[in-house]
Amino acid sequence: MTHAMLLPVAVLAAWSLVMWIWMLATRVPAMGKARMHPEKARHTRGDAWNALPSEVRQVADNYNHLMEQPTIFYALALALAISGAAGMIDVGFAWAYVIIRIGHSLWQATANKVMIRFYFFIASTLMLFPLAGRAIYILATS
Repeated sequence: MTHAMLLPVAVLAAWSLVMWIWMLATRVPAMGKARMHPEKARHTRGDAWNALPSEVRQVADNYNHLMEQPTIFYALALALAISGAAGMIDVGFAWAYVIIRIGHSLWQATANKVMIRFYFFIASTLMLFPLAGRAIYILATS
């Protein structure tokens, strides 16, 4: 089960890299179009950020989001994998988390209706609770 538990970890890491490429592919041309130079001191983060179109900011925001909460997922999935006691249910929750996070990314980077995105976020977060409970149980009783 160790390898089965690690595959969703690798997929989410790879997805984060896909979002990084998407961010780069949208941000660099938008910065050029806005005549923004990254080393110009006259642009504060807020001014520069606001000069970019919302569809560019959405992709970058999502990439940042993939560097935030998924760290909890990575820690839990790795703890379960290393314990050697991860079961199919754990793997199922891990895959559910990854699939929902990919859906969250696609939604945020395209339509970005905030309430729908919030539902994706809540659904993915709910997948972490059983993973955390199982990791604590397994590690405390082994």
